[in-house]
Amino acid sequence: MSGAPVPETVGGPDDAPDDVLSVARLVSPTEERNPRTTDIDLLPTAEVVRLILEEDAGVASVVRAERFRVTQAVELAVAAIRAGGRVHYAGAGTSGRLGVLDAVELMPTYGVGPEWIDAHLAGGHDAMTLSVEGAEDDAEAGRRDLDDVGPHDLVVGLAASGRTPYVAGALDLARERGARTALVSANPAAALADRVDVAILLDTGPEAVTGSTRMKAASAQKIVLNTFSTATMIRLGKTYSNLMVDVRATNAKLRARLVRLLSQATGLEPEVCAPVLAEAAGEVQVALVMLLAGVDAPHARTALDGDDGVRGALGRLGAAPPR
Repeated sequence: MSGAPVPETVGGPDDAPDDVLSVARLVSPTEERNPRTTDIDLLPTAEVVRLILEEDAGVASVVRAERFRVTQAVELAVAAIRAGGRVHYAGAGTSGRLGVLDAVELMPTYGVGPEWIDAHLAGGHDAMTLSVEGAEDDAEAGRRDLDDVGPHDLVVGLAASGRTPYVAGALDLARERGARTALVSANPAAALADRVDVAILLDTGPEAVTGSTRMKAASAQKIVLNTFSTATMIRLGKTYSNLMVDVRATNAKLRARLVRLLSQATGLEPEVCAPVLAEAAGEVQVALVMLLAGVDAPHARTALDGDDGVRGALGRLGAAPPR
């Protein structure tokens, strides 16, 4: 028996031939051969690297072309969270893993967990590091994994091909529950685009290695997710100016960053900011309002009881923030 790995999406004897042929005929730029890289396996290393990087160079402009629809998705996310709902990412393979990565990184940077943004990956936690055969083809699993979706939520489907059954199941359930929906795909002809409120369709074209959507398609999706979640956090008051003010200090480096952040925001020396941060029990927003408004911790916390962040709190306290 060969030691070769089993491909993640190759059909087995129980697969219907019509389904396999349907996927084989899928119209998607990422599945087309790239005429610029047909001899890539014959080139020296430097040329291989050059070709891959040249392909990557256009990714940012592809995402920029979709900025209007990214904006629409952010507005839906802000509205969902303000209404008491959540944002759900649903994806498989590389797309799903990038959704998980984006969601988990919000906790250390913005103090936000699955109560605001949650990620669902076909095949569950194991699929982050291992191939879970058939997971992406299970539409019912997509429905089950998002069974707690409600009418105030936003479900964002992540599918490079724009047809992944797991994502389709998740989006169908969301629509049935009255939730808003969005799609991020690298296929301008994505079959799922007509099932969502906002379709972000990234025309990244053929990959340097045909069908390897962990390359340009994934890079474009990562930029979209970074922009989407960061803009959502900004709109929900998780920054003051361009400073993160809900960082969770879990180590010495982050504690030092918090003191430096307070110094940057106020113009005060770190020696002044550090004891105020301690008095605020390590809560940056509370410490910042204390320093800028000249109030104690209880008054700062009361003023922060809203969804407009530090600037809103300073306004309620009659303290004009510096620009």
